[in-house]
Amino acid sequence: MRGPVAPPQVPLSASRAEVFTDLVQDSVERLERRLPQLADVEFLVLEVPRTQSADGVPDPDFGGSVPLGGIIPAREGKPARVVVYRRPVEIRTKSRDERAALVHEVVVEQVAELLGLSPESVDPRYGED
Repeated sequence: MRGPVAPPQVPLSASRAEVFTDLVQDSVERLERRLPQLADVEFLVLEVPRTQSADGVPDPDFGGSVPLGGIIPAREGKPARVVVYRRPVEIRTKSRDERAALVHEVVVEQVAELLGLSPESVDPRYGED
C-alpha cells in the first residue's frame, strides 16, 4: 500500500517548517493578549539569515555569530516585522519543548527591541526557564 501515513489534517503530516511556524504563532498570540499594538506587526519565519548582500559582500552585522531573529522597522507604508530564523533555532534545540521555549524567548527579545522595552516588560516570565 502506498500513500500518506496519515491524512493531511493530522499533526503527523505537518512539516517541520509548519510546526515551527505554529510555535511562532503561539508565542505571538500569547504576547498579543498583553500588547495589543502587536496587531500592526508582521511576524515572519525565514529559514536562515542572509549572510551576504545581493552583490556577494559579507554582511558585517553578524560579527561571526548567527542570529536567531531580527527586526525590520516600519517604513514606506510597510509594517514593522519581526523575523525568527528557523534553522538556527532548530540546531540549538533537541526537543519540541526546548524549541517552543527558545522560539518564545527570541520573539520576546525581538518584540522588546522593536518596542524599546525590556524583555521582562514584554513577558514577565522571560528568563525564568
